[in-house]
Amino acid sequence: MIQEVSRMNKRTTIYFEPELHKALRMKAANTERSVSDLVNYAVRQALREDQQDLAAVEKRAAEPTITYEALLEDLKAHGKI
Repeated sequence: MIQEVSRMNKRTTIYFEPELHKALRMKAANTERSVSDLVNYAVRQALREDQQDLAAVEKRAAEPTITYEALLEDLKAHGKI
């Protein structure tokens, strides 16, 4: 979804590594999208992934836990290591 620049959008300065900046500019040109649109899209994707990760952690919060040491002992007891 391409966003139009408006008064509602906020402006900031981001410093990219030169190679990343070049790749971003090239992708913007090749896809006929603005650099801002590509960055906004990438940030939205990262935030969605965070939201999904947090939901997965919350869903599994009630599961029993085991220490690493206990896991190793169990694996050894069952001939896995």
